[in-house]
Amino acid sequence: MNTPPAARGPAPGTAVVVGAGVAGLATALGLRRAGWRVTVLERRTRLERYGTAFGIHPAAQAALDRLGAQVGDVLRRRSVPYRRAEIRTPDGSRLARLPLERIEKKAGRPELLVSRPYVIDALVQALRSWGDVPLRLGEPAGDIAALRAAHDLVVGADGINSAVRTATFGTRSRPRRAGTVAWIGTAGFESPVHGETWGRGRFFGLTPVEPGRTNWYATAPEATTADELRALFAGWHDPVPRILEETDPAGWIRYEIRHLHPALPSFVREGRVALVGDAAHAMTPNLGQGACTALLDAEALTRAVARNGGPEGLTAALRDYDAERRRAAQRVAFASRTLHRLMTTRHTRTRDTLLRCLP
Repeated sequence: MNTPPAARGPAPGTAVVVGAGVAGLATALGLRRAGWRVTVLERRTRLERYGTAFGIHPAAQAALDRLGAQVGDVLRRRSVPYRRAEIRTPDGSRLARLPLERIEKKAGRPELLVSRPYVIDALVQALRSWGDVPLRLGEPAGDIAALRAAHDLVVGADGINSAVRTATFGTRSRPRRAGTVAWIGTAGFESPVHGETWGRGRFFGLTPVEPGRTNWYATAPEATTADELRALFAGWHDPVPRILEETDPAGWIRYEIRHLHPALPSFVREGRVALVGDAAHAMTPNLGQGACTALLDAEALTRAVARNGGPEGLTAALRDYDAERRRAAQRVAFASRTLHRLMTTRHTRTRDTLLRCLP
């Protein structure tokens, strides 16, 4: 059972969280656990349950546990450990091994892969168990100034096209195209290999997601249809062509990869507004850290708010949050963008030679 913390000091404040993705739901949960009155606004009429697998790094798993142990427990039951994966060439030759074993040894727990809908459902269930957190679907943010006037804290968790960010920080930092189109889907069988295959200007990834299913993702800028995508990967190693042939394109998702650029000078503004997740640092998906950084943002922000008391401590709380998360998250975003360039280069000889030298 969720029990609000014992009342200490000033009365709790009021917060509105704009956006009901992973970042927004996790932030709302953390603020409610800190005793705040929270409302969540989501412009879509239903929660986004599309997509495939999230990789949850051990640090993000620990953040989930701090936000609410029941959420971490639910996701561990629905996830699979990610323990072995390799980077290959299109003919199947190994270039390098992903450092999953080192991650597990250092953290004492493996990276986990879990279907996106399970993450959303677990967070919603935990939030609704409080019984007093409105989740208003089909309600856009509207006038951000009005939200600021009506609440002690406004949290922008509304993604790469964040209305909160635009209204608060302007348009200098905005979505930029990475020059690549991505495809994602789920195959109804388990792949015998996991990891990524890097070709000339395109790549293909395979991860487990749950028993009997495989998460896959691909980039191929020149492909605009399913048939074109299949043709581009037809000569690659097994099971890449088989996955594309045996999955229904109706279940595939195609999207243009974008990222936020230039980096924001701050994740907070005027002691009243904070950005989390993609609203703060949308990145290319190459490191698979989008969900992890969102969870780390949410936990750090709500921990800072809880530590600094009620509304009168918000300025200090947001300053602490920005100091803890901004540079760390922006380093991940920069590294992901750099990796994107490496993975999609057409000059593969030097790249592949360097990869073969990795331990």
